[in-house]
Amino acid sequence: MAENLNHILVSSDSPQWQQRLQQVHQAVKQATYFEDGDKNDEALREILRNVKLQGDRAIEDYTQRFDKVTLSPDRFGVTRNEMIEAHAGVDRDLMSSIRQAINNVRTYQNRIFQGKSIPGKVRYTPIRRVGVCVPGASAPLPSTVIMTAVPAIVAGVQEIAVVSPPRFKGGIHPVILAVCQELGIREVYRIGGAHAIAALAFGTQTIRAVDKIVGPGNQWVQMAKRRVFGEVDIDSVAGPSEVLILANEQANPAWIAADMLSQAEHAPGSAFVFTDSRPLAEHILQELEKQVVCLNRAKETAACLRTFSGIIVFERMEEAIEQANRFAAEHLQIQCGDQSHSVAERIVNAGAMFIGSYTPVAVGDYWAGPSHTLPTGTSARFFSPLSSNDFVKSTSIIEYSKKQLAAGSDDIVRLAMTEGLDAHARSVQMRQE
Repeated sequence: MAENLNHILVSSDSPQWQQRLQQVHQAVKQATYFEDGDKNDEALREILRNVKLQGDRAIEDYTQRFDKVTLSPDRFGVTRNEMIEAHAGVDRDLMSSIRQAINNVRTYQNRIFQGKSIPGKVRYTPIRRVGVCVPGASAPLPSTVIMTAVPAIVAGVQEIAVVSPPRFKGGIHPVILAVCQELGIREVYRIGGAHAIAALAFGTQTIRAVDKIVGPGNQWVQMAKRRVFGEVDIDSVAGPSEVLILANEQANPAWIAADMLSQAEHAPGSAFVFTDSRPLAEHILQELEKQVVCLNRAKETAACLRTFSGIIVFERMEEAIEQANRFAAEHLQIQCGDQSHSVAERIVNAGAMFIGSYTPVAVGDYWAGPSHTLPTGTSARFFSPLSSNDFVKSTSIIEYSKKQLAAGSDDIVRLAMTEGLDAHARSVQMRQE
């Protein structure tokens, strides 16, 4: 194992560190996007086109083909009784944790919500209908429902449709259904993949179209979201989960290794450490080699470390911070002891910052309140975390009196004529005659 992982540790005084970053960025890009016109892209276009033209029939066919589950349209949706039964069957302690997580997210999202109208200036209204994608993983992902649906509920969205592939005994895991029931979501469909995105975007005979699609998913789901953007809004195109850890000699190498593994186990997942301490870097590598073999998915996680991860030693922390801002990580952990806050103040590009040794990414994934739906693949340079503010839209309100129009008419006419739009100018001049 040591021989396989040694190559991920490089120093900034060698050109290898830039090569390592480039290799990882290229691998992440390949794991996120289809090349325009390649066979996967063409297959995706066909799926979207067929669902748009055939509706429910295409959903039936693709569910059979990809999930090996036969569903008629009257079985796409989960019934109210199924939701109630699932909710009643959840372990009491787990439901208590779910409720507290919901409360934490609701409290935070209410606190940051800015969608309040200003009379006569701007009107904010919630998006009418939202689709939420929940992956059909081997284990249930209740946090996905919480982190996407609760911000929408806080914003005032009235209709939320959840889609999730039938990977649990031909249906959706009961914990997912229980969270939907707890949140008052009554529209849940046992479909997933690119065809589910198409159903949400275009609508079918059974599933009504939405106005915005949010939530994670594999490469096909993300590329489908990208293709339907414009027909509907989306949160972002999300690639492999990633963490960048800024650390100095005060950090705990065992904890940092554990934090790296927590992202690498997503398979694919990316984990980087930028540090100014060579001894720390070497200790982290040793801990990775020791800890990875103890994981249930040791082989897949180690492969992610080799392909998507790295430990880079810089001469000064200032260089590490500069490169961190270029990296623009989804999750940025800062484990620099008593310097953590001063380092954090210099970060301008990150989806979410986790400051201090006692703030692992898992705190944000499940508990703290901000949504864990975050920009990936350096897109934190221009994208933000999903929040309640992403589920409202604004309408500008303009109202001029006769006197106000007269005061600005000459300037408006002059600007319109400069652009060759004499009808625009005339619409103002007529009111002055």
